[in-house]
Amino acid sequence: MRYGMVIDTNKCMGCNACTIICKQSNATGPGVFWNRVFTSEVGTYPSSKIVYMPTLCMHCENTPCVEVCPTGATYQLKNGIVCVDNDKCIGCRMCMIACPYNARTFNYGNSGSYYEETDPTPYELKRYIEHITGTVEKCNFCVDLVGSGEDPLCVSICPTRARVFGDLDDPRSDISKLLVDKDAYQIHPELGTSPSVFYLRG
Repeated sequence: MRYGMVIDTNKCMGCNACTIICKQSNATGPGVFWNRVFTSEVGTYPSSKIVYMPTLCMHCENTPCVEVCPTGATYQLKNGIVCVDNDKCIGCRMCMIACPYNARTFNYGNSGSYYEETDPTPYELKRYIEHITGTVEKCNFCVDLVGSGEDPLCVSICPTRARVFGDLDDPRSDISKLLVDKDAYQIHPELGTSPSVFYLRG
């Protein structure tokens, strides 16, 4: 079993629901994004259009981040999901340097509030303590939900069903069928990391 995700950029409308649900569920601080949607304009006038590119940790099969971690804080589960044990992380940020997808963030301390010129709300104060200052964080495919048989939140919240999650090793899964039937690609396949996140061409 190897979990992966397919993102159909034809369906993504840039609503950032995935970004918001990820921040809300993980209580990441201001400026910290485990899920991001980049916006670009392609083509020339009058045929130009806006294209949205969602990004997250690629949960690579060949993991440069795991290889360079000196404490074993970054590790890979048997199902392919790459996680971080923040109790073991010493904040050296070697994994951030090794990651070619800029998918990791360093926790400098979540002391600010999302509401300008105000103190952190009670909710923020309660949830921020879940994060350890001086450690590296990233998307973990909502590993607890996946372990319970559910999809990652970014998949279930998407209003256009632009994301599909499943077992890449199961030829009967929806994700495997998509990869066979559609023109899918990975980001930087030439690096040999074999990402578990695929995109359908726009």
